[in-house]
Amino acid sequence: MIPEIGQFALMLALAAALVQSVLPILGASRGRILWMQSAIPTALVQCALLTVAFAALMRSFIVSDFTVVNVATNSHSLKPMIYKVAGTWGSHEGSLLLWALILAVFGAGVALLGRNIPAGLKARTLSVQAWISVGFLSFMIFTSNPFDRVFPPPMDGNDLNPLLQDIGLALHPPLLYLGYVGFSIVFSFAVAALIEGRVDPAWARWVRPWTLAAWVSLTGGIALGSWWAYYELGWGGWWFWDPVENVSFMPWLLGTALLHSAIVTEKRDTFKSWTILLAILTFSLSLLGTFIVRSGLLTSVHAFAVDPERGVYILGLLAVSIGGSLTLYAWRAPALEGGGLFTPISREAGLLINNLLLATATAAVLFGTLYPLFLEAITGDKISVGPPFFNAAFIPLMLPLVFLMGIGPFLSWKRADLRGALQRLKLAIGVALVFALWAWWRDTDGPVLAIIAFGLAGWLLVASAREWASRVKLGEAPFAESLRRAKNLPRAAHGMTLAHMGVAILIVGMVGSSAWKDERVLFASPGTVVEIAGYEVRFDGVARVRGPNYVSDMGSLTVFRGGEMITQLDPERRWYPVAQMQTTESAIRSTLAGDLYVTIGEPAADEASDEWTLRVLYEPFVNFLWIGTVFLVIGGFFSLSDRRLRVGAPRRTSSAPPPQATPAE
Repeated sequence: MIPEIGQFALMLALAAALVQSVLPILGASRGRILWMQSAIPTALVQCALLTVAFAALMRSFIVSDFTVVNVATNSHSLKPMIYKVAGTWGSHEGSLLLWALILAVFGAGVALLGRNIPAGLKARTLSVQAWISVGFLSFMIFTSNPFDRVFPPPMDGNDLNPLLQDIGLALHPPLLYLGYVGFSIVFSFAVAALIEGRVDPAWARWVRPWTLAAWVSLTGGIALGSWWAYYELGWGGWWFWDPVENVSFMPWLLGTALLHSAIVTEKRDTFKSWTILLAILTFSLSLLGTFIVRSGLLTSVHAFAVDPERGVYILGLLAVSIGGSLTLYAWRAPALEGGGLFTPISREAGLLINNLLLATATAAVLFGTLYPLFLEAITGDKISVGPPFFNAAFIPLMLPLVFLMGIGPFLSWKRADLRGALQRLKLAIGVALVFALWAWWRDTDGPVLAIIAFGLAGWLLVASAREWASRVKLGEAPFAESLRRAKNLPRAAHGMTLAHMGVAILIVGMVGSSAWKDERVLFASPGTVVEIAGYEVRFDGVARVRGPNYVSDMGSLTVFRGGEMITQLDPERRWYPVAQMQTTESAIRSTLAGDLYVTIGEPAADEASDEWTLRVLYEPFVNFLWIGTVFLVIGGFFSLSDRRLRVGAPRRTSSAPPPQATPAE
């Protein structure tokens, strides 16, 4: 009965979305207040109905209702409860329902919180959001129904992919979806503004908090997925340029550019076309990622292996959404005013270069991701584009961007004094040289880009701290005065400093764990000792252990340093009988200086032998990756909590064209 309630709620949600997609936008064009206001209750009803549907599916997973095909395919009665719950969004159908729910949540958020948004813009925005919902709800109901039944039901389920039975992957998809689905509302604001024919600083202020919310969620989701890949997959890496990793990274890059572009539109009433285009392209890349993951075009540990016919539906939705919005942009963009003028040396110019570099980096990642798919479709040849291409194309674009991040906040609007800005950054230049020289001393063989990047990390870290210190006059005024200034400083300023420092810390982790990684792979029998990075790692053997729904070969290793035992590491090889799959569970000793990382692989081919494949790595500074991400997320939350964004934009000036709304007939 509960699945039928969920199915009925889905159908009603589609009906509500259809009404929301038509009536408010018609009301905005005809000046009918009541029609425009209908967007609010329909958005709330749609959100409530999808919450009911999602709760019904989750309940089916929790009670192991194997009459539901989705549950029978992706769950098992012996699975721990946390992974039964995570199974709700661990499949193609369940993740689509989460997609639709988040679309509705953001629409309901604008309906409830956007009190000072003009009625016409609000109605058009919620209608555009409903267009997207109609597309995904119809796709789900007609091709990917999460509530399909099976009779007679199986005795037990097929289990969720064992790689996904991990707390990191239980939380990763919801955060990721909040991010790149969250950009849908920014897309809706952009299309609504194009329909209305007006983009101004007030519009940019309304868009910023939603952009920030999506960006913070996407940052956290990507970081959580990277952390999961690091400790779960057993490869000892945190980023592999996997196509499905890339499709979440590209919206993040453009979303970062969008954040900065919206600031310029708000502060200087310029970059209007840039901001609108970035809003459209950011969500378009989210839709493109959905197509790639669900079309059957690729095989990935992250991908949903589904039939290509479903991909054709999404491709059609993609063509309508992207094609329609870009056509509207091409029609309306020339009419958008250029805004204030600025010189080549100014904060606006720095942010423009920032946008160009981020857009170019996104294009490089997009090319590397799609080229193998296009080549296979045209010629039938299968190739892979891996880290060498992405590193060579992406890293050189990021290095000047890091330099700009350090100097940009010291540049004034319209016209800036570059020499004066550099004078204030002498300490940052000195620290950058020290960082680069230390990196060169650590490894005189390079690579050169790693040395430069390490130096730029020091530059950005000190430059960001220096900019914040100058705002509060730290060291220039009495401490009590500096404290008062810090308290009164807009939270967005604190957020910018934390985020920029987070990027610097991230670079330290990226360079250290990539350029200076040390690795040993060998066959080991009990008593074998491996020396790495000053550690002595002794292999003590393997024991068979039984888990709740798996059987594990658990290795035992003792770690010594300077002759003293410091820890015990227990890596595992788990076998899941129901899913007929094997996973690797790494064992890690983490310190700020680096991680000692151990996995065990296959036993020796000779059954009489007690040798096992042992992989031992030392990852310098890898934990700076997670620390830097925390800085980014906290910085985003600080900015999101800025009173100026909570209060919202001021009312539009009297010079604005008169509103279209007239009293309802």
